[in-house]
This record gives sequence, structure tokens and C-alpha cells, in this order.
Amino acid sequence: MYNAQQPAARSRQDHRIAHLAAATLLIVATCLTGGCRKEERPAGALVPTVETVTVAQQDVPVKREWVGVLDGLVNATIRPQVSGYLVRQNYREGEAVRKGQVLFEIDPRPFQASLNKAKAQLSQQMARHENARANLARVRPLAEKNAVSQKDLDDAVGFELSARAEVEAAQAAVEEAQLNLGFTRIASPVDGIAGIAKTQLGDLVGPGMQEELTSVSTLDPIKVYINISEREYLTAAEAGEQGEQLPLELILADGSLYPHAGRFAVMDRQIDPTTGTMKIGALFANKGNKLRPGQYGRIRATVQVRRGALLVPQRAVTEIQGRYMVAVVGADDTIAIRPVQAGARIGADWIIDKGLDPGEQVVVEGIQKVRAGMRVQPRPFAPAARPAAAAPAKG
Repeated sequence: MYNAQQPAARSRQDHRIAHLAAATLLIVATCLTGGCRKEERPAGALVPTVETVTVAQQDVPVKREWVGVLDGLVNATIRPQVSGYLVRQNYREGEAVRKGQVLFEIDPRPFQASLNKAKAQLSQQMARHENARANLARVRPLAEKNAVSQKDLDDAVGFELSARAEVEAAQAAVEEAQLNLGFTRIASPVDGIAGIAKTQLGDLVGPGMQEELTSVSTLDPIKVYINISEREYLTAAEAGEQGEQLPLELILADGSLYPHAGRFAVMDRQIDPTTGTMKIGALFANKGNKLRPGQYGRIRATVQVRRGALLVPQRAVTEIQGRYMVAVVGADDTIAIRPVQAGARIGADWIIDKGLDPGEQVVVEGIQKVRAGMRVQPRPFAPAARPAAAAPAKG
């Protein structure tokens, strides 16, 4: 059934929706024009607290470090010079040996037989030579009296010369046999530490049969090789003898500092074109042979002393696209973001070459909260204390 009141009800509802929409648009417009912005908080509530340090000025030693590998001062490779069977090893591997100490022995019997044979041949040739000399002594007076022909004299002289040459050849053979017999006893050419043998008793050894029998290294002093850049080489070349006399420190793999100072002693003849570096050798005293070839360590040297250098903590310096910036707190506690020229790192600090003056305050903690022109509340920087080491267990 048709109800006459329905159109009137719908009309009143449409009017209410229209009024609600108009009110909503008015509220949005008011917010967009700033009418609904919150009230500004007091300025004092926005002042952040930052920790600062005073730019220090002092004389600073500038140190450089390089990774080095240790090697013997002399590394003698022990190789056989004659072929034969190894019958004896006369040293304990890894222990000290003396110059001239016999390390290995090759079976000497074949070489002793060769020597005996050479000596017998020498005796035979010496006897022939004596006969030739006696014959020449008889013929020469007769030739002077024309009792024999000139040909007989020439033959006697030639026979004596030939016999003498054969004696000399036999003597050389004896010397060679004696030398080969001596080579069956393989001795160390230097004082040092002998390595592990690379052959066993009963092995057939000889020149070209294997690379080596063992090695002996002189370890006191010991040599440490490092590689320096071309720029560092040019700096060292300008320093001359002063650079060679720089005291060097050696930091071992466990982080401990070697108690003896070293010095530069060896420089390669060229810069490696593939790496752009030059090999440099340093010497360190090694009494007791604590250091061994093949170890790694870090060589540290004080290359210069910067007089009146300005120091700030490294954490106070921010790097942005290759530029270094610090936040400086002015006399009115406002922030100035200042570009600086950073130099060498010294421990946890950084040398600032340009951009700061002694006594200025720079932000160390809270630097991420500040911007140029902002007022801050500075307080002295307090580095976090390291945790105390645990006490050793009792009992």
C-alpha cells in the first residue's frame, strides 16, 4: 500500500546528510589552512644534551704498520752432490746444528773403491814416468856425443813428456775420487736450525733425483720481510740513513710485543710492477730461536713526530662522500657544522690538519641529533668504562 509520509521522510534524511557533508568539508579546510595545528611546545624542551671534548694540541708520534713474514737470515738448502744410497742421518730434526756438522751419509764403499783404483793408476803412471825420465837421462849425453841419432833424443823427450802428462791426469783422477768420497758425508754449511728430513734411510739420492734433503736456517738475527708502497719508498728514500735507523717494533700473532727492537737492513732492487710495492727486510735479534721462519707479524715504526697536532676522537668526525665534518659548539651553545681536513689516525683519535682551533668544543656523543644553528646543552664526554675482568676462580 502506498504511504504518503515516505517521500517526506526521505527528504529530511537527505537534508541531514547534506549538512553533515558540509560540516566535514569545513573541518578539512580549516585543518589545511592551519586551523587545527597543535600548539608549539616550549623552546626549552627541544634543546638536546650532547657530550663534547676540547680540541687538544700536543706532540704526537705518527706510526705506521705493515704485515710481515719471518724468514731465516741464511737459508741453506742441503742437496746431495753424488749419487748413492742414504745410510745415516746424524742430526735431530728441528734442532740446532753447527757449521761443518755431518747431517747425512751416503754409502761410501763405491767411492772408496774408485779412489783406490785411481791411486793405483797414479802409481802406475808415476812408475812409467820414472822410466821415461831415466831413459831421457841416458840418451841426452849420448846425443851430445852423436852416439845416438837426433830422432832417438826426440823420442825420449816425447816419451818423458807424455808420461808426465799421464801422471798429472792420474793425480787429477785421484783428487776427483777423493772429492766424491768426501761428498758422501753431507755437512751443514752454516750454524742454524735444521729442518725435517725429506728423505729416509735407504733412499737412492743424487743430483736431480729430488729437490733437497733438508734445509738449515740461521735464525739469530732473524729477517722479517714487508712490502711498502711506492709512495712509502719515496718517503724512505728522502729520509736516507735516518729511515734505515728507525727502531722497529714487532707485534706477534698473539698480539704480544716482541721485546727486542729491530732495524731496516735489506731493500729489493726494484718495485714490483704487478703490485706497485717494494720488498723490504728488517732484522731482529732472536736469541734462543723463539722466532721461526714462516711466522707472521706486524712491523710498527714511528715515522715522524707531529709537533702541536690537534686531536679529536675518531667518533667525533663524520665522513660524507669523501668529506670530513665535525659539529662545533660555539660560545652561545649553538652548533656549527664545519668541514675539516683529517690526517693520520692515532689510536682512537684523529689528527685534524685544518678546520679546527685549539680549545674549541666538538660533539662526540649525540652528533646525530644536532644540525647547524641548533642550540644544545653541552656536557663533558665520559667514555664508557671497559668491563672489569672476571676474577680468577679459587680452588
